[in-house]
Amino acid sequence: MRWDEFRRSSNVEDDRGASDGGFAMPGGAHGLGIGTILILGLIGWALGIDPSVLINGAEILSGGGPMIQQSGPPPADDAQTAQTKDFVAAVLGDTEDRWTDMFSAMGRTYHPPRLRLFTGAIDGGCGMAQSAMGPFYCPQDKDIYLDMSFFQDMQNKFDACSSDKACRFSEAYVIAHEVGHHVQDELGVLRTVQAQQAAASKTAANALQVRIELQADCYAGVWANRAQQKHSFLDAGDVDQALQTASAIGDDRLQKEMQGYVVPDSFTHGTSQQRKRWFSNGFNSGRLSACDTMSASPL
Repeated sequence: MRWDEFRRSSNVEDDRGASDGGFAMPGGAHGLGIGTILILGLIGWALGIDPSVLINGAEILSGGGPMIQQSGPPPADDAQTAQTKDFVAAVLGDTEDRWTDMFSAMGRTYHPPRLRLFTGAIDGGCGMAQSAMGPFYCPQDKDIYLDMSFFQDMQNKFDACSSDKACRFSEAYVIAHEVGHHVQDELGVLRTVQAQQAAASKTAANALQVRIELQADCYAGVWANRAQQKHSFLDAGDVDQALQTASAIGDDRLQKEMQGYVVPDSFTHGTSQQRKRWFSNGFNSGRLSACDTMSASPL
């Protein structure tokens, strides 16, 4: 992946010096994190907590031990961290440009999200954001939360990509997925679905969440298509690597790895094949109309 041509966003806020210390399980049930299911499941396994309680996203524990507020400037960056920050700003900047163009074509105005970098934990609009939640979008404050250590975890722990270079487009996909949730927010989709979830059974609410997550995957693919048309930025194998990432974080694969069996009614992000299919739908078409997961049958 070549990203030198991408415009750097001014909407990246480095809050690593304002992170909260201490231990607490994550709160903020409305955060929509691509890594939440996997990492919370691993925490549940390590602590002896039923992983399904954490995976389903409806009964996430909150609170915990005392929190120590740390306030100050962000830590000094080494070369790798500085490059990753530049990469995040570049990808976010290009999502802003591509979605601005697409919204303009629809006669609408796109309002970009802010992306907040943090380390460990930080208080936000959806409660306490923690690195264990993975990257996520909070509709309450319209911010994306990212602990950059998640990118290293993708390579070292989750087998989602094979090397720093190979991981770059997978990391861009992660950011674009969270931006996809913001696009849903801009279009009013999140508010509609959240109202439906509030009146639905737990199983039905989970099924709606799967559709939300798959649509964000598809929107990530739409961005990649439009960015490729603009920059020709993809290298051979980049899309296959992103599909491997989508496969690595499917509900079915994660549940099978963590608990040895699969519970489809508890899915909140979709199966590996579904995630690959919907990203591909967006990437191959470059059209929002290809991302209608709300009425698609089957998914």
